[in-house]
Amino acid sequence: MHKKFLTILAAVALTGCVEPLPDPRPDPVDAGTCGADQLQFLVGQTEGVLAAMTFRAGTVRVIRPGMAVTMDYRPDRLNLELDQTGRIIRVFCG
Repeated sequence: MHKKFLTILAAVALTGCVEPLPDPRPDPVDAGTCGADQLQFLVGQTEGVLAAMTFRAGTVRVIRPGMAVTMDYRPDRLNLELDQTGRIIRVFCG
């Protein structure tokens, strides 16, 4: 009984010494990699404004409601999310 108690006590004491693993997922809030931070003014605009624009991002993806998109994170990809009426509701990297 005494040996079992010491084993449990040692295990509990050692858990305080273990560092948590870093989160391997990239920070989705990083809006500067693809230039999204400078394009936030597009939120609320209709998608028609995109035709006259050029983007510095490596890839631009327009996401429409219900559209299937890959979940891979690409910091150089600019995502423009639209609502049902064709208005831009979100501009982000990924």
